[in-house]
Formats: sequence, structure tokens, C-alpha cells
Amino acid sequence: MAGIHPTAIVAEDAKLASGVEIGPYSIIGPEVAIGEATVVGAHVVIAPRTTLGRGNRVFQFASVGEIPQDRKYDGRPTRTVIGDDNVIREYVTIHAGTAQDRGVTTIGNGNWLLAYSHIAHDCVVGNATTFSNNAQLAGHVVIEDHAVLGGFVGVHQFCRVGAHAFIAAGSIVLDQQRGSAPQGLHAGRSHCDQARL
Repeated sequence: MAGIHPTAIVAEDAKLASGVEIGPYSIIGPEVAIGEATVVGAHVVIAPRTTLGRGNRVFQFASVGEIPQDRKYDGRPTRTVIGDDNVIREYVTIHAGTAQDRGVTTIGNGNWLLAYSHIAHDCVVGNATTFSNNAQLAGHVVIEDHAVLGGFVGVHQFCRVGAHAFIAAGSIVLDQQRGSAPQGLHAGRSHCDQARL
């Protein structure tokens, strides 16, 4: 694939740098900027007011920069900003910010967002993180550099996951100081007999 596939729809004011590839049936919205050598696969939607840096690879059926799934979203224009060298796999969803917070969802450089991951409104994701399949962030979450989220991890709104943290598959990250009630499986100390290990 080279350049823009004839079935792709690209807004007139979208800014595509040299070496950008847009696959079949993808839609690139207005006020979008895509950096050098970024590859957007087939059937991808890059929504308005989204910026993608250089060398990103967005796989088929991803939705990037769409309006947030948030009841307080009132239609004001907000943004999504993604850095360089990220891998955004199949069916990943990334939503724009809300005006009631920062107004922008931000993803740094060198992240791997594997299939079906979700990054909600107003999240801040650092650099070199890994989101295994189905890792899900609620709104206003901060994920610091080099963090790893295992498959099916859920992170409650307003939580922060620190640099180099590893969250095991199936865990739920809650912020009990903000009043979220612990329920279901959640991250915590193992009850194994550590003295015999």
C-alpha cells in the first residue's frame, strides 16, 4: 500500500505528511494531522481534531479520536494527540477529551495498544507502555511510562498507574480514596503462603 487508497475518504483540510499511507475504506476527518511515515490500515476512522505523530501504525477497524462516551460531553470541540512510533491494533478505541477537564486525550511515544484496548476521554498515557488485549481505561486516567497492563485489565476513572508498574491480567484498578467501592476481582496482595515459596 502506498499513498491514499482510492476508496479512502480524506477531509480536504487534513494534513498528511510525506510517506503517510491510508488504507482502503478508511476515513480521515477534518482538522486531522498525520505525521511522516504513519500507516493507517483498512477501515480505520481518524476523527476530527486528532493529531498522530511520525511512524505510527494503526491497524484495521481502529477508531481514533472520536467524541467521548461521557454524559457531560456537550459537543464542544476537543482533541486527541498521539505521539510517534505507536502501534494501535485492531478494534482499539481512543476518545477525545472533554471541555470539563483538559480537553485533550494524550498518548506519548512507542506504546503498544493491542486489540480491543480502550482509552477513554481525558486520559494521559506516557511512553513505551503496553496494553494487552482488552485493557480498558475509564476517563481521566494517567498511565505513566513503561507500565504494562495485562489482558482484560480495567482501570477505574481518575486512577494513576505508576511508571514500570505491571498490572496482572484480569485485574481491576480502583481508587478507594475517591470512594470507588471494591467489587469483583481487583488488584491486591496475594493470599498465598509466601513463607513456603
